[in-house]
Amino acid sequence: MAIHVGKPTAVAQGPGQEEPPDAGATGSGAGSGAGDRHKLTALQGLSALSLDAMASVAYGPESIVLVLAAAGAYGLGFTLPVTLAIAALLAVLVASYRQVIAAFPDGGGSYAVAKRHLGRRTSLVAAASLILDYVLNVAVSVTAGVAALTSAFPSLHGERVWNCLAVLVLVTAVNLRGVVDSAKAFLVPTALFVGSILAMITVGLFRDGPVSTASAAGHASALGEGATAVGALLLLKAFAAGCSALTGVEAVANAVPSFRAPAARRAQRTEVALGALLGVMLIGLSVLIGRFHLQPVEGVTVLAQLADASFGHNAAFYVVQFATMVLLALAANTSFGGLPVLMSLLARHNHLPHVFALKADRQVHRHGVVWLALVSAALLVFSGGDTNTLVPLFAIGVFVGFTICQVGMVRHWYGERPGGWQTKAALNGLGALLTGVSAVVVTATKFTEGAWLIVLALPLIVLVFEKIHCAYAEIGERLELGRVPQPPHRAPSLVVVPVSGLSRLTCQALTAARSLGDEVLAVTVTHPAAEDRRSAEALRRDWELWKPGVELIELSSETRSLGRPVSAYVRKLAQSHPDAQVTVLIPETEPAHLWQRLLQNQRGSVVAHAVRRDTDAVICRLRFRITADAGPRVLDAPFTGS
Repeated sequence: MAIHVGKPTAVAQGPGQEEPPDAGATGSGAGSGAGDRHKLTALQGLSALSLDAMASVAYGPESIVLVLAAAGAYGLGFTLPVTLAIAALLAVLVASYRQVIAAFPDGGGSYAVAKRHLGRRTSLVAAASLILDYVLNVAVSVTAGVAALTSAFPSLHGERVWNCLAVLVLVTAVNLRGVVDSAKAFLVPTALFVGSILAMITVGLFRDGPVSTASAAGHASALGEGATAVGALLLLKAFAAGCSALTGVEAVANAVPSFRAPAARRAQRTEVALGALLGVMLIGLSVLIGRFHLQPVEGVTVLAQLADASFGHNAAFYVVQFATMVLLALAANTSFGGLPVLMSLLARHNHLPHVFALKADRQVHRHGVVWLALVSAALLVFSGGDTNTLVPLFAIGVFVGFTICQVGMVRHWYGERPGGWQTKAALNGLGALLTGVSAVVVTATKFTEGAWLIVLALPLIVLVFEKIHCAYAEIGERLELGRVPQPPHRAPSLVVVPVSGLSRLTCQALTAARSLGDEVLAVTVTHPAAEDRRSAEALRRDWELWKPGVELIELSSETRSLGRPVSAYVRKLAQSHPDAQVTVLIPETEPAHLWQRLLQNQRGSVVAHAVRRDTDAVICRLRFRITADAGPRVLDAPFTGS
């Protein structure tokens, strides 16, 4: 199969392969038609691509509280101000990514923006950061969901790694069926979670105090010693910890091609809905934390305490816990929706293998989905299914991508200068400043907790991108892609046919060879052993009686090697006929049943491998299909093992 490394929008294909992505299907109307059935509506997009962001309300406010608890009850009073700062950053990000969606309807988010306006190297840094964030999101979401399960059923704690892998397999299988099918599957859990959280906030606002504290009873408090002042460093740490609630905001912009036409408009509506719901839930939960004077305790989540305080320790409490558990487990779907599209863009730009740009018949980037599942499974095994091992690494990559995206959009508006471009550039500039500071703060405060791994991994991933790009560039140079080739001309053709006996297959092979080439040579490999010599002499005698008009050449092999003598002969032919095209035609049988392939000796594959490895000859494998209704047939066929 030819490898295409020319224009970024073209992708190599071979017979029977999946179709490459249709770049035109992401605009205003090109995506309509039969393929539109496998694309997202705005509501489906909210359920398929927002689970990461939605589920973050389960650990975002808790992360803030755990940091501020070091300053005692006085520190917890700053929960709402810190959350409001995070909500303000969320509003800026949502407004900025609406502009990204409009300017880059083919998806890719920060990678696409940086590639056009900040250069290839910067775009690769953005892509690497997003890849890390997406992979970590899968691992964190799955482990957090399983942690909720094992909290309800402690007997499963010892099997948490296997439980994590089982959840991962389930989510992967759903996504392999198509993004629309996954969106439909996750619509109910998303609605249940959002509805239960909003109901909890609404009910809690009408409470004068907590209805119940049964969930926290008997658990040690995580509150620090009393303090009368909260330093700026502690507030920055709380802000950095709470910023984990913003992961996933960029997923909609990365997956714009997954929406139905008009894709950009639907994606913008989804982005706004995501930001509004996430902001309301974060602020509402923080208000309840202050209203109920909640204190963090060991072994019980903040969300569980809030549900207990608002609803009481009843069925509604367990509904909230169940919805949280399910949504955390399924939040990995955000990565399965966004990362394969990003990998497709990278592949089309020759920074990843082109196989990642191929699509299945359900508009699924199947290879990207499988790769994400395998890497996530490795992370789950490495972490032992422990969420705390992975969370410190989680938010860093996405803030790097946020910052690069906003800087690129400032360059975009300055270059395009449409109406009102100053306001749009100012908005993106503010977003770049805020996310840049956040990236520095998050990295600095979590460096010793594992952030150094991200700092190390980013340049390594960029280096891999560069190596792949150089490899494709070298292939393109050798193939002279992008240039007008010389006119094709006819060259003398030599066809070599390996044989080991006479049969109907031998006749068909020589017939095909004489149709392909000017000169046909049949070769057979002989060995000095007495029984082998008798077989070779019988073949020579039968060949002379048959008189096929093709010369039979014996190739002696002292070591009973089969492939090397043939490849050595082909190499000599190429040297003695430098202007000729040498083709090796290998006849093989195609059994009627799959299990019958186990009966073949695979000699054809051995010869093909040797010729491919040692020569530049063309390899042609002739299949002789044996149908089930043809009755018994004995074939002394060369290279078949039958």
